[in-house]
Formats: sequence, structure tokens, C-alpha cells
Amino acid sequence: MDAMDLFSSAAAREAADPARRHYEPLAVRMRPRDFAEFIGQEAAVGPGRYLRRMIEQDQIPSLILFGPPGTGKTTLAQMVASVTNSDFKKLNAVSAGIADIRKIVETAAEQRKYYQKRTIVFIDEIHRFNKSQQDVLLPYVEDGRLVLIGATTENPYFEVNHALLSRVRIVKLNLLTDAQLVRILQQALQDEERGLGLYKLECPADILNSIAQLAGGDARMALNVLEQAAALAPGTGGAVTLAMLQEIVGERLQSYDKKGDNHYDTVSAFIKSMRGSDPDAALHYLARMLAAGEDVNFIARRVAIAAAEDVGNADPQALVLAMAAVQAVQFLGMPEARIPLAQAVTYIAGAPKSNAAYLAIDKALNDVRSHSCGAVPLHLRDAHYKGAAKLGHGTEYIYPHDYPNHFVRQEYLPLELKGRSYYEPSDNGREKDIKAYLKRCWQGDA
Repeated sequence: MDAMDLFSSAAAREAADPARRHYEPLAVRMRPRDFAEFIGQEAAVGPGRYLRRMIEQDQIPSLILFGPPGTGKTTLAQMVASVTNSDFKKLNAVSAGIADIRKIVETAAEQRKYYQKRTIVFIDEIHRFNKSQQDVLLPYVEDGRLVLIGATTENPYFEVNHALLSRVRIVKLNLLTDAQLVRILQQALQDEERGLGLYKLECPADILNSIAQLAGGDARMALNVLEQAAALAPGTGGAVTLAMLQEIVGERLQSYDKKGDNHYDTVSAFIKSMRGSDPDAALHYLARMLAAGEDVNFIARRVAIAAAEDVGNADPQALVLAMAAVQAVQFLGMPEARIPLAQAVTYIAGAPKSNAAYLAIDKALNDVRSHSCGAVPLHLRDAHYKGAAKLGHGTEYIYPHDYPNHFVRQEYLPLELKGRSYYEPSDNGREKDIKAYLKRCWQGDA
């Protein structure tokens, strides 16, 4: 049998058994072809929404699709490609360069000049384009030669030039809910043409829910897990079990990118949980960061900042403990470093809160940067050099320790700021005592 016969025989077998044609991953085969199959992202492309109407009317503007993996960015771009009358080009920022962009621009100019046809260029992972590459796009997006659709998992406000951002629409795609992922999995189980319908798999609701939870909002991951489970199932009509999922996934996969937007979201939630006096939530986000391999020194610095910014003088011991944790982390390393971090985090979360010192320094800095604050008063100036007294420096300074309670009233602020108040102690924790002491000094009988 010659080579042509071999290929013909293989093609015949594939035609007789559609399942044999499924060489592409399930997530690729099940990519929605239209809005009837597109599940989730109603806020962006639900019925009547701006982006959906623009896609359906083939009037797509330049935009950047921003969201975590598996939320539909590439799918939306392919749906645009399937309905548009424009010339559609696709680039991946990992492999494309300026020469590729210029080649598309040349073709776009011809399409517009001779055929009155727009050119849409889809750039996947646009955050991987450097500043120079992004700058090349700018004039062509601005004059309409190119309609840009960028896709990125990174926050475009961090990764995309502001000049380019000002000329595109940002479309935020969110992680899918477990219920939406279950619907996507059910579609794949039932579809006999592109999905796993031919296998007649038995996949109970609790298993589908487990896959959805494991996927953490990522449709691609959910379909990949289902496909691997189907491969383990014993033939047509087999059952997907929890034991199979445990074998496939092992430990929970962390959808945490130390350089990505999810990183900033997790750190933000961590800090806000400490500030909000929720030690359980703070420990949860600490665990997420540790499990994902976050730099423990970075975490320790965030803890120290929270101790000063959010606890402050309501419990001065918080900063002492936080700095001890910083040193302990450097000395111990992981995995032991998790213990002093947990101690500091729970202490800060459980401590009384005050941001009075943080607000005070920012108010003072604002005055210094925006006002003429005047000179340092003469009586406070340095008097430790010969001739200082002749200049009047320090001659009228009153030494507080010479007076009862080691306090005496005198003016410390420059004349231009007399009466200005920055630090306003709260009534929380130790700061309540500080507030009472300062009130006695400056308003009572000190």
C-alpha cells in the first residue's frame, strides 16, 4: 500500500468515527461560534450591550479586551473575524515585531484606498509589546487605518502606553462563575460534533461543580480537566469520578501570577483584610500568596506598612511586631517564615485601628509642597555654634524638662502655619491616651 493509500485509509476511518477527528484540545473545539453559544460576560456582551451591538453591526471600534485567562478574549476576537467584512489580521505579541506591524499597515492602506475596506488587527498578549512596538501602532489607530483589538491578562493601565489607551475602549472581562462553567461543561458533554457527546460520559452534578471550583473562573482550564477525565473514563458510557479529578489535578492549581493583575488584586485584598480587622480573610490571602511562591520579603514589607498606616498609635506594638517579622523572615526563609508572618498578620488584623499618623504626614507634605511655609522660628534654630546667639538663634527657646510634667507651651510651627493641625488622634486603643495627654498639654492646665 503506497503513501496515498495510507492517507486515504486514515481519512476514511476518521470519517467513519468522528471522535477520531478530535486532535485539537476540547477547549479549542468548543470555542463559541456565536453569541448563542457564548456563556458569561453579560456586562460586556449581553443582549443590547454596546460591544455586542458593534460586533453584530460590524462597526467594531478599537478596543482592548482585558481579563484573566479563559474568560473569552480570543473567542470574542474570533467572533469578530467571522462576522466582519473588514480585512482581519491576527498577530501574537510574543512572536510578532515592528516589521510585521508595518507589513499589515501597508496592506491596510491598499485595502482602504482601492476597496474602501477597513483592516482589523487582533494582537494577542498585547502587553508583551514594548513601548516602541506600541508607539508604532499609535498613528495608524489614530487615523483609522487600523482598528485594533488587543487582548491581555495584564491590567492595561499598567502595561499599555497611555497615548494608545486614550484611543481605545477598555473592555473588562471577569472570571466566570461556577454556574457558568458548569453550563460550558454540560455543552461539551452533550455536543457530539465538537465535544464529548459521542462518549456518553456519566458526569454527576457534584463532579461538574468540583471541576468548576478547581478551574477558578477559567473556562479553558475547566474544559482541559474534563477532557483529561474523559480520557481516564473506561470507554463509552464511563463515569467521571472524584478520584480521577484528584489524580489529574493533584494540589489546587494556583491562578496567581506574581507579575500579573491577579497579583495586585490579591495583595490589595490582603491589606484590606488586615485593615478591616478580619484575621481569617487576611490569613487566606497570605496563604494564597505563599502557595503561589510570592516573595516573602515583599509580603513582610506590606505587613510592616499596614502596621504603621492602619494601626499606627492605636497600638504602637504592631509596628514593633511587624518589623520583628521582617527580620525573622530574612533569617528563617520558607517554609518557617510563614509562622512569624501569620503572627504579625493576625496581630495587626486584631489590633485597634488608627490612620491618624498616616493622614497627618500626608497633610504636612501637602502644605510643604504647595505653600510658602515660612522660615524655622528663631528660638528653634541651631544654637550650637559660635555666633548663633548674636543672630538670635535659640536664645528664647524654653527647655520643657525644666517645667512640671516636662512640658511648657511655646510656638513650634513657623509663623505662617500658626494654628495648623495635622495629627488628630483617634479614640482607639493607646491613641486615646495620647489624645488625652495632648489635650491636657495644649488645652488644659499643663
